[in-house]
Amino acid sequence: MKTTLLDDKWTFRKGYLDSLSMLYSDPGVEVNLPHDGMIGTPVSKDAPAGVDSGFFTGGLTNYTKYVFIPEEWEGDCIGLRFDGVMMNAAVDVNGSRIGQCHYGYAPFFVDLTDHVIFGEKNRITINVNTSMQPASRWYTGSGLYRGATLLHGPRVHIVPDGIYICTKEVSEGYAFLEATVEIENAGLSNRMAEVTLSLFPEGAGEEAGAAVIGKRVIGVGRGRTQTARMTLTVKDPLLWDADQPNLYRAVAAVRDLGDYRTHYIPDEKNTTDEAEVLFGIRTVSVDPVRGLRINGKSVKLKGGCLHHDNGLLGSVTLYEIEERKVQKLRETGFNAIRTAHNPPSAALIEACDRLGMYVFDEAFDAWFTGKRGGDYNQFFEADWKKDLTAFIKRDRSHPSVIMWSTGNEIPERGGLANGYARAAELAETIRDLDGTRPISNGICSFWSGLDDTLAVGHFQAQNAGEEFGSTLWETGTEPFTNGLDVVGYNYLEDLYERDHELFPERVFLGSENFPKEIGFRWPMVEKLPYVIGDFTWTAWDYIGEAGIGKAVYVDPDDPNAPKNPWDVMPQQTSPYPWRLANDADFDITGRRLPQGDYRSIVWGSEKTFLYSMHPDTFGKKEITSMWGFPYVLSNWNYEGYEGAPLELVVFSGAEEVEVLINGRSLGKKPVCMDRPLPYSVRFETVYEPGEVVAVSYRNGKEVSRDTLVTVSAPAKIQLFPEKKTMRGDGHDLIFVRIGITDENGRIVPDAGIGLTARVSGKGYLAGFGSGNPVTEEDYTDEYASTYRGYAMAVLRSDYEKGSLELTVSAEGFEDAREAFEIV
Repeated sequence: MKTTLLDDKWTFRKGYLDSLSMLYSDPGVEVNLPHDGMIGTPVSKDAPAGVDSGFFTGGLTNYTKYVFIPEEWEGDCIGLRFDGVMMNAAVDVNGSRIGQCHYGYAPFFVDLTDHVIFGEKNRITINVNTSMQPASRWYTGSGLYRGATLLHGPRVHIVPDGIYICTKEVSEGYAFLEATVEIENAGLSNRMAEVTLSLFPEGAGEEAGAAVIGKRVIGVGRGRTQTARMTLTVKDPLLWDADQPNLYRAVAAVRDLGDYRTHYIPDEKNTTDEAEVLFGIRTVSVDPVRGLRINGKSVKLKGGCLHHDNGLLGSVTLYEIEERKVQKLRETGFNAIRTAHNPPSAALIEACDRLGMYVFDEAFDAWFTGKRGGDYNQFFEADWKKDLTAFIKRDRSHPSVIMWSTGNEIPERGGLANGYARAAELAETIRDLDGTRPISNGICSFWSGLDDTLAVGHFQAQNAGEEFGSTLWETGTEPFTNGLDVVGYNYLEDLYERDHELFPERVFLGSENFPKEIGFRWPMVEKLPYVIGDFTWTAWDYIGEAGIGKAVYVDPDDPNAPKNPWDVMPQQTSPYPWRLANDADFDITGRRLPQGDYRSIVWGSEKTFLYSMHPDTFGKKEITSMWGFPYVLSNWNYEGYEGAPLELVVFSGAEEVEVLINGRSLGKKPVCMDRPLPYSVRFETVYEPGEVVAVSYRNGKEVSRDTLVTVSAPAKIQLFPEKKTMRGDGHDLIFVRIGITDENGRIVPDAGIGLTARVSGKGYLAGFGSGNPVTEEDYTDEYASTYRGYAMAVLRSDYEKGSLELTVSAEGFEDAREAFEIV
């Protein structure tokens, strides 16, 4: 069906719209989609979801747009397609309810054909409800955060997401493919239809000719859907993997040939419908001997978990955001992401297809047994199959998706609430839709999921490990794994080798892992063939689960101080206004953090990374949450601490490291390869302003070096845009990093300066803020403060060409300006 984006000029209102009187009494606010109706609302220390939502509060909101339906479309089929609406979406047309979807992450389609008036404007209203808080364990956002699309086509047409192509085999210079195309006949008579499927190398025009064309003639009964099945053979195929993401564009067409009564009766006028999908030729297999193989080559997944929000933009998703995120992850060494814990946006999947990133594609965080009072458990029994089917059908042709997940840390994992049967049914539903990819589930310890009898005396801290002397976890979860091709182990790496003895045919995946442990966990992943990878929690910081990652430094003799990582979990130690999880390799602005630098070293980077620890932490006991990381800083500015002792921390993959302060060597030390932080070296010294240099050596030769310098007082605002032009399509973005520098242009790493941003021209300020995990700032207004010397402005295009100017000012500083073109 032909698609028309409907993302411009919607009217956004608070409350529930159920009558025309509200339209007349409340003018609302004009917004462009995708739009998050929660991110610009005030945070509150009394927010019902508290740290789960980063102290944001949900509510009732609605979106309205008048859409003209041409008279010549009468006789066609018309519908609305959403990639996800957060949440409890109800769709009205001209005041009549015609569809709904409870799950905020599921794609869905609403048929408008019998409800619109042709030749007139029709009122489309979508009510959303995020008021049942807490509705999630993290920030969800609210509203039409993934946009809206209008579809129309003839009565005989391709079903939305109705194209499915898979690679059965690649051998001897040929790729053997199977494809299906679902055809719907919404007419009043039985029809004959010709279905074709053409593959074009992505980037090559259709004039260059298709790599292969398949064809099938089918009969489609009135009011029915029929599937055209065909095989395709591609000579000298271009294979897709994360290193060489070669793509094809699969274009399907259906031509309505005519009636079938007691025989075929051709029509003089034939309608045609088309649809297309990105596709890549690649195979995937898993076994305990050879592990994961992509196109027959062994691959270890260097993975990161990603939540769906996009920091300063809230839950808004656009291709430009997701492409930027995937590219930065690739540069660090990641080759895989886990879509924690829900169906991702289509934009993220496309970015992974195009750039080369494997996707562990996840369906649910909760089944019938909920984790929060307002979460999806309320609707699971009625909706899971519909929502799961829509998600799988949308993503199953995409080559980046190499594995499905039926869920994460499901409370039914021990069999409660018919959990064993539910697990098998979900897996079989996926297998019926796509039998080419392994199926997994992220299974955690029994910190929940046991009945009252077994739970007595069992450690209930979130994701605490299982006792090594007991096999309760293995016996309790074994029936749950029936139907899984890969068993996901959340934070249970210590069980790998023992469980391999118990289950020698099992394929293991570190589906979720503590970030600070990658240094001593990754060598085990590389050593064990039956363990196919590791996914850190998390790769990119997010709103909610506020303060799950933190490091605190306490007097070892203080009886009231925290004693262990579980004592610094969010509910106890993340008071308002904690906002961010603070547990990631990248902050919400896309700035890589020391944790990401460390991971890159573990994965083979030759760089050296030098950090200091604040003098106030010297001699203190470090208590790091399980999702935290040592509080190391890229900073040598400690005015007032001259002569005070402190530690320097160096991350390096070399053999030894030398540190020099103002040219004076502190000596060389071997790189520590022991727990808790392999690939690191620590030096004790005293603070003196100047320059610190760390030099890494291997075989006595310098490999690389890093430097910290004492900078002068803040003197300038500098803007560092990532590009200078953007498209005038309402969907393009420019990320502008803002730095506070000294008179020599060096970032002042401890600068916290209040800024004001103003935008003029054909675009607007979509987000403004920093990576500060503790803040009350509104990311949608023009005020923000730098954090550790940096802030970020995100500019979004409107639907006009022209120019745009960003001005950033602060008291006592000269304004900084940058001009951009919208083309």
